[in-house]
Amino acid sequence: MENSGSHPEVVVPPVEGVAGGGTAYGWSETGTRDSNLPAGSIDPLKVHSSELLHVWCMPSSANVGPQDMPRTLEPISLLAARNERENVQIAIRPKVSWAESSIAGTVQIQCADLCSTSGDRLVVGESLKVRRVVPILGIPDALVPLEVPLSQLTLFPGETTAIWVSIDVPNTQPPGQYEGEFIITATRADTEFTAQCLGKAERNQLYQELRSCLDVVEPIDGKSLDEVLERVKSASSSLRRVLLSPPFSDLYSDDGSVDMMDEDAISNLSVRVKISLTVWDFVLPATPSLPAVIGISDTVIEDRFGVEHGSSKWYEALDQHFKWLLQYKISPFFCRWRENMRVLTYTCPWPADHPKSDEYYSDPRLAAYAVPYSPIVSCGDTAEGFLQKEVEILRTKNHWRKAYFYLWDEPLNLEHYQAIRNMASEVHAYAPDARIMTTYYCGPSDAPLASNNFEAFLKVPEFLRPHTQLYCTSEWVIGNREDLAKDIIAEIQPENGEEWWTYVCMGPSDPQPNWHLGMRGTQHRAVMWRVWKEGGTGFLYWGANCYERATVPSAEIKFRRGLPPGDGVLYYPGQVFSSSHEPVASLRLERLLSGLQDIEYLKYYSSRFGREEGLKLLEKTGMYLGPERYTHDHTPIDIMRGEVFRTCQSQSNF
Repeated sequence: MENSGSHPEVVVPPVEGVAGGGTAYGWSETGTRDSNLPAGSIDPLKVHSSELLHVWCMPSSANVGPQDMPRTLEPISLLAARNERENVQIAIRPKVSWAESSIAGTVQIQCADLCSTSGDRLVVGESLKVRRVVPILGIPDALVPLEVPLSQLTLFPGETTAIWVSIDVPNTQPPGQYEGEFIITATRADTEFTAQCLGKAERNQLYQELRSCLDVVEPIDGKSLDEVLERVKSASSSLRRVLLSPPFSDLYSDDGSVDMMDEDAISNLSVRVKISLTVWDFVLPATPSLPAVIGISDTVIEDRFGVEHGSSKWYEALDQHFKWLLQYKISPFFCRWRENMRVLTYTCPWPADHPKSDEYYSDPRLAAYAVPYSPIVSCGDTAEGFLQKEVEILRTKNHWRKAYFYLWDEPLNLEHYQAIRNMASEVHAYAPDARIMTTYYCGPSDAPLASNNFEAFLKVPEFLRPHTQLYCTSEWVIGNREDLAKDIIAEIQPENGEEWWTYVCMGPSDPQPNWHLGMRGTQHRAVMWRVWKEGGTGFLYWGANCYERATVPSAEIKFRRGLPPGDGVLYYPGQVFSSSHEPVASLRLERLLSGLQDIEYLKYYSSRFGREEGLKLLEKTGMYLGPERYTHDHTPIDIMRGEVFRTCQSQSNF
């Protein structure tokens, strides 16, 4: 395949899952000037933006890369329950270059509240947020926040830029049809935007100035006329100072009159993307039906952000990560690796007798929490005394039912298994009802439990009982043999409080569901579909921030050697992309959330019509039939969700 013109050929490095992954990586087309445009330089304020830009919409499951080709622009139509996040993408690609530098040009993106006919709103900045999709290793993944309601993007010749739009529907939002639009306008790459979209520091300064004006003029009741006049003069002086500040300097001509382009004229040059959202009366539960426990390496945080273990800054850093991750309906736990895959895991860095402990564990968004087996930070207690104290306090709380102990990761031999038995026995001595979770993919290698590996794997519950309650197995063991899940479940004793959980890590690999970078969007989302269909009651992922060690927050992100790209990394430090300290989500983290929300839809449908009907719904829509047979297209997802909405919605009129 050739790229006509003088541009050198570009070879995209092989990344797992890219081939056939629904992306269009490959070759850039040669830019040609539209015959409708005038020759010479182009003034974007005199040409309709549709002459300069391709704009189209894509579902959240699409991987929209720099070389994705344009499609027809169609209105966005979404469906969401209350307490649900729904996402969509807007793609922009320049048709020509209108800037004088090496860039194609700049565009402004403006959005407003989504409004219903009854006057209810989904507010920009609260419910509606916009992020730019940034490639990692050439693959779209990082979601970097943009300012709302107005932001500016730089476009490059022959490259597609994707915008990720998220709408969070509050659990009290009135059902109905909500309408809005995005206005996309090609603009000059000069100072015009500076006045319209200020940085946080500049906005804060303006806010303080305007706030001081109000503080001066508001308390005038009972004041004398002279004092009122004095206050008005002071406020007038402050307002004049604001208007003469740099952000507004370009709005004045030499004679001091405002020199603004007519708003209607600007609006008439823009591309408008219509968006419609149907909010229905189903409310996703505050506590997720399926616990998804996700690990966060505390040592990675300590190294990258330069915080000393146990210091006040350390507590602040962990607290920030924990609270930020809760929005994704997952149950975070911090982890510290020790010898032979022994792990110290804990959800709350503060001890059980600290007020923050109840704050963490009582949060309804948290479906499960890890209790530390030994002290997290050095204290006066012995390890045994610490454990006893923690358990005795937590057992008196209503949230104790969410507690579990995660002591060892993937035991391999008798020594490992015996260590789990000993530690579990110690826990159960203080709390017989405590739940111990063990992750594994095989039985002890030096003491075969059966004649073949899979049979030995099946015998692990019998071997570990009663020292484990949550048997968490690798999906890699099952492979594409979904029927093997029934054999595993047959070994579990739910009547004795036992559960079957699953996990993914390095495996399974393509084409089975996982969260590796470069896999299809539906492949990421299908991780949770698989859990629900196979009958698991919980899920574990080993790490969300386990990139290579760095000692500077803004250091380049490098995935760990020996692991598939993206494995163990679901979000990035905000400082890598901007001055923001807030973490930056990946597409894969958003798709994890979407998969968990799909489970709530399926569970709600099954509560009405039975689990067998829920399984049939997965199959008849073509959304998910098995680990290697799931949709590559977004349409079956919409069909499934639409069917649940149609059959389960109440008869209330919008």
